[in-house]
Amino acid sequence: MEQRTAALTPNEIADLEAKRGWVRDHYDQSAQDKYACVEGKLRLLDAILRGNWISADETLKLPCLGVTFGDALARQSGLSWVAVDDERGRDPALMVEGGSLRVFPLTSIAKRVERGEDVDVHALFEDACETIKRIQAEGT
Repeated sequence: MEQRTAALTPNEIADLEAKRGWVRDHYDQSAQDKYACVEGKLRLLDAILRGNWISADETLKLPCLGVTFGDALARQSGLSWVAVDDERGRDPALMVEGGSLRVFPLTSIAKRVERGEDVDVHALFEDACETIKRIQAEGT
């Protein structure tokens, strides 16, 4: 399956920002600066999941968690948001400029929530970062 990478369109950027905003707005207005750091993003995701503020059938909200998770991965691992086209459609993804590694974080939390799993956001994040590091070290 051939994948083509492109810059995000203005509509795709706006969609990611709307999803990001849904999560960020769980912080009080005066505390939204906490969203800027990786740990602030992860703590907020953890609070949303542990507080059961979202359910498995909220298919429009679940990808919002993935955008925030992706923002944390991007910040930690030096990845950037792009669009990837293939036979199945076009999806936002993360990648290192000039590299071939593509990470699709939008469903990383959603698929676990939909299966009824307890999601340990910090462990999932650490595992993802380790995998990204390993693949980058291998030169893929």
